[in-house]
Amino acid sequence: MTSLRKLGSSDLEVFPLSLGGNVFGWTADEAQSFAVLDAYTAAGGNFLDTADSYSAWIEGNHGGESETIIGRWLKARGNRSDVVIATKVSQHPEYPGLSAANIRAAADASLRRLGTDYIDLYFTHYDKTEVPVEEIIGALDGLVKAGKVRDIAASNITPARLQESLDLSDREGLARYVALQPHYNLVSRDTYEGPLLDIASRSGLAAVPYYALAAGFLTGKYRPGTTVDSRRAAGAGRHLETERGPRVLAALDEVAQAHDVPVATVALAWLAAQPTVAAPIASARTVEQLPALLGVADLVLTDAELARLTEASA
Repeated sequence: MTSLRKLGSSDLEVFPLSLGGNVFGWTADEAQSFAVLDAYTAAGGNFLDTADSYSAWIEGNHGGESETIIGRWLKARGNRSDVVIATKVSQHPEYPGLSAANIRAAADASLRRLGTDYIDLYFTHYDKTEVPVEEIIGALDGLVKAGKVRDIAASNITPARLQESLDLSDREGLARYVALQPHYNLVSRDTYEGPLLDIASRSGLAAVPYYALAAGFLTGKYRPGTTVDSRRAAGAGRHLETERGPRVLAALDEVAQAHDVPVATVALAWLAAQPTVAAPIASARTVEQLPALLGVADLVLTDAELARLTEASA
């Protein structure tokens, strides 16, 4: 069985691939979502990532569709204690921002949709600099003390605000961020490497990177002269227009061939091997897309292979 990884300074232990819930209620209907969730957990997966705003951007949706589907699945399977659920606050149309009152209200709404009485890992989805960190951390600390949240984390936050938050928690003895969710992958390294990574490393934070496969580019299906039928094709395809994109694909192809595994597995394995990273996030719309993602749990790259990929992505 794949060994779980400790999430920063928390007591949470997670599978080395976090299953992204952004597709649930968007490109995957409830039946497809249940099938993906079943297959992921059957393979030993236990770490689900969602947000209260998924998927409010779709016409007819209101936000919370992903949480609702996950909640129905948890109830149907009776396995709440077997999974680590991460969700986020600040972007739901009805619960925007990070005021203390909104954090409390949004958390209660997420709990209702998830059909549970606690959230394992609660992220501030996007930092709101107009709200003092004292108010944000104070509200999150209240949720932890009330037993509604086990641990807290941050996503899309500047190094300065992250450090200020950690300093406050340490100084006042309040709940402290245990994880960070940065945009990070082989074609987007400066979005995490540097000050954010330095703080995470120094402060014992675990990284749970999103866009781990660069909106599908790092699956290898985007090649010069090919057309991909995907809602994310335009964004992913732009990496072909850079010098780094094709260079990274060539290195991925090389390593993937050596191990006889999909390109996506190698891209995730590189990310999982980086300092502070506990589990990259990747989503699957269908069960057929899962094996390439789950393979990260078993693929160990050599130092030379890691160096080759790091050099290609520089």
